[in-house]
Amino acid sequence: MSAPATVCVFCGSSPGTRPEFAIAARDLGTTMAARDIGLVYGGASVGLMGVVADAVQGAGGRATGVITESLAGHEIAHGELNQLHVVRTMHERKALMAELSNGFIMLPGGFGTYEEFMESVTWAQLGLHSKPCGILNVGGFYDHLLTFLGQAVEMGFIKRRQIDQIVVTADVGELLDALGQPPDRA
Repeated sequence: MSAPATVCVFCGSSPGTRPEFAIAARDLGTTMAARDIGLVYGGASVGLMGVVADAVQGAGGRATGVITESLAGHEIAHGELNQLHVVRTMHERKALMAELSNGFIMLPGGFGTYEEFMESVTWAQLGLHSKPCGILNVGGFYDHLLTFLGQAVEMGFIKRRQIDQIVVTADVGELLDALGQPPDRA
């Protein structure tokens, strides 16, 4: 029997200011669990990170966290995960998250969220992996980023095909389908 699919979710350690962000994180988590897709994420109990992990586990799914010693020391590590890896550096954290995942999703978040997702996209561009990357564009949160990326294409810094490889939608089911995950069992 092959190992079940896993998706790495990058998202905020804050819940943001709009309730729809937490609603989308919860919907993603419960849908992943229903589809037997394991969660890999940054290991925190706070913000959207905590919401998506709690939703996965609350629906009977598997959640694996990867957190640095320094962040775990700030008492934000999620204590109720199926598995929690504590590593020394952010570089080790990102490498392990990528190793444990079959794809990547970005929810709303801050600089860390953007950096981690863009690194995953860059690694795909460089041929270091062939895992799908998707953005859950909740409430148009990433509209300006997408406009900026379009401008980078127009100005010759990014190829259109590289942008087209990123799945972008506001619908959880659509996103998981497009990333090639198994259909609902229901």
